Amino acid sequence: MTTFDHFAIAAATLEEGCAHVSGHLGHEMGPGGKHALMSTHNRLSGLAAGEYFEVIAVDPAAPGPDRPRWFNLDRRAGPPRIGNWIARCDDLDALIARFPGAGRPLQFERGEFRWRMAVPDDGILPFDGCFPALLQWDTPAPTFPDSGLRLAELTLTHPDAADLANVIAELIDDSRIAVGTGPQRITARIDTPYGPREIP
Repeated sequence: MTTFDHFAIAAATLEEGCAHVSGHLGHEMGPGGKHALMSTHNRLSGLAAGEYFEVIAVDPAAPGPDRPRWFNLDRRAGPPRIGNWIARCDDLDALIARFPGAGRPLQFERGEFRWRMAVPDDGILPFDGCFPALLQWDTPAPTFPDSGLRLAELTLTHPDAADLANVIAELIDDSRIAVGTGPQRITARIDTPYGPREIP
């Protein structure tokens, strides 16, 4: 089984993604960093202990990578939205053997942090991104000041909801993860200091 780690809001630019968060949650994103392997950069903010969310975008100052970027960022278009969610585990290789569509394990680093993540060769996770990116931390995960934000529900909507629900049930035991039928979409309901808010 896995544990919810974070969700990722994909945007054309970090500025646009951070404005999306501010508009929906009334929250200003914290600092982040760069991912040299994928030529992306991000900004992060905490949820409950051990959980967070990020805004991620192509880094215009970085040279293009020699492979498709993660989170389907090479094909994204339109306004910022939650494109993916990430689940952490203790044995990434065993999970990839069980769910080969998750991708191949790649090694990442950002500052003091080290982790491995399964990334499909084409950058597109199963169920159009409703399947979680699988991650194993090799260093302690980042910690954040308490923002007063808490994940209340993460809703995964997909045309093949029944099949997706079966896979999610195998992967994670978390009552906050809900599956619905419809066009592909990931939506988070967040408890904030200003009351419950929703962000797509």
